[in-house]
Amino acid sequence: MDRRQLADFLRSRRERITPADVGLPAGPRRRTPGLRREEVAQLAFISTEYYTRLEQARGPRPSREVLAGLTRALRLSDVERDHLHHLAGAPPGPPPGPSREVRPSILALLHRLPQAAAIVLSATYEVLAWNDLAAALMEDFSALPRRDRNLVRRAFLGPAGRRMYGVSDVEEFSASAVRNLRATAGRYPDDPEVTALIRELLDGSEDFARLWAAHDVCAAPSLCKTFRHPVVGPVSVNCDVLDISDRDQQVVIYTADPGTPSENALRLLSVVGTQRMDVPL
Repeated sequence: MDRRQLADFLRSRRERITPADVGLPAGPRRRTPGLRREEVAQLAFISTEYYTRLEQARGPRPSREVLAGLTRALRLSDVERDHLHHLAGAPPGPPPGPSREVRPSILALLHRLPQAAAIVLSATYEVLAWNDLAAALMEDFSALPRRDRNLVRRAFLGPAGRRMYGVSDVEEFSASAVRNLRATAGRYPDDPEVTALIRELLDGSEDFARLWAAHDVCAAPSLCKTFRHPVVGPVSVNCDVLDISDRDQQVVIYTADPGTPSENALRLLSVVGTQRMDVPL
């Protein structure tokens, strides 16, 4: 355990976080850059005295539970979390659950693709981010609660007849998603959200239970698919998937071949947006 380096690292991470970042009032007399020590301790569920000793390089080796609390309180990235563990002399185990934090550069990328529909998926198929064209082609994800943004849940438990936006490869997608979800369960065996999602799908879908029982963990990517959109009709797109390995996420990009009716349909959707022109006023 490197007490001095650990102390300096904790202090540097504390000073970069503003009270507003964690929902705390700034207050009129705040002199400390970033959070106060007692605020970090409160967020990490440890005593202020103990945290102060860590920042003064006088504390005992923190347990994994304390390190998890500090990771959460200081909003550490996965790389920073691992560094914290190494400084504390406790090599990191697997992350507790799939990351839901999308890098700002990836968010910017989505919005720099005006002629492509693009989304970011977590390891559990939750839609974490999307651009305007993806919302127009699929649905307005901003209008949905978080649990309803999960594509696996929608594929197996969604309303009959409109589970997967009319895509042509729904069976292939479902089988592929189950295989990938089983691999995800292997990477995050102790994550309660992963466990709860799988239990919900097993209890609610015989098709999921049948595919899950096969224990397959590999899947070939689908390179093209067709969305049956209620306003512009069928839209055939190429499907490219970019892995973000450090976050265990994927960027899914849908593009139409130039000069095709599907390209014209995407252009129309970029203008129409999420308006439902098929619904009578």
